[in-house]
Amino acid sequence: MNATFDFSGRSILVTGASSGIGRATVEALCASGASVVAAARNVNELARLAEETGCEPMMLDVSNESAIDDALSSLDAFDGLVNCAGIALLERGVDTTGASFDRVMGVNTRGAVLVAKHVARGMIDAKRAGSIVNVSSQAALVALDDHLSYSASKAALDAVTRALCIELGPYGIRVNSVNPTVTLTPMAVQAWSDPVKRDPALKAIPLHRFAESAEVAAPIMFLLSDAASMISGVCLPIDGGYTAR
Repeated sequence: MNATFDFSGRSILVTGASSGIGRATVEALCASGASVVAAARNVNELARLAEETGCEPMMLDVSNESAIDDALSSLDAFDGLVNCAGIALLERGVDTTGASFDRVMGVNTRGAVLVAKHVARGMIDAKRAGSIVNVSSQAALVALDDHLSYSASKAALDAVTRALCIELGPYGIRVNSVNPTVTLTPMAVQAWSDPVKRDPALKAIPLHRFAESAEVAAPIMFLLSDAASMISGVCLPIDGGYTAR
C-alpha cells in the first residue's frame, strides 16, 4: 500500500524507527519527499534504514529523559512527529510487578510525552504549525488478556493526545493517535504464530486478518498531511473493525 503525499520541504521525527510501523513510516515519508530523522536504539538497523531511504539516523532511548534532552534540545524545529517507540511486556494482571509496569509506561507514555514536549516547543518557538501522531493501540480501547500494563500505557497515551490537542491547537499544531490491531512486524509474526492464540484473534476481526505495517503507516501519513488539516484530538482505530464489536 502506497500513500501518495507530498512532504517536500518538511522535516519529521520518527521514533521507534528501526522496525515495524516506525520503519514503514520512515520509508513512506522519505519516498514522499520528507526530510526524516529516524530515532531508535538499534544502531545497526538505523544504519541500514539510512542507507536504504536517505533518512538521518539518531540513536535514542526514549526511556532516558537526559538522552532525549541531549538529542533534541539543539535540533531545528520539525514540522511533524511520529511517536512510534513502544514495548510490550505481556503478563496477567495478578502477575504484574511494579518494575514491569513502570518499564512499559516509561517507554510507551512517558517517553512519548518527553519527545513531544521538545518537538512542540520547537514548533512554537519557530511559529511553525505541524502535526504530531502518537502510535497507540486497540488495547487502549478494549480489554485484552495479559495486556494490563500495555493497555494502561496506551490508554494514557490517548489521554496525552487529547491533552496536547487542547494545549497545542492555538499554535496550529494538530495531535492525533492511531490505534492499530496486531500488526505483522517480525516480532508479531513470531508472537502470533501459534494457531491456538492466532485463530481466535483473527476470528474477532471482521476483516479476518491482521494489519501490515504499511497499512498503519498510510493513515499516519494522512494525519501528518494537509489533507487532515481540520483533524485533531482523534484516536483512530486501524483494526479491521475489531473495536466495532
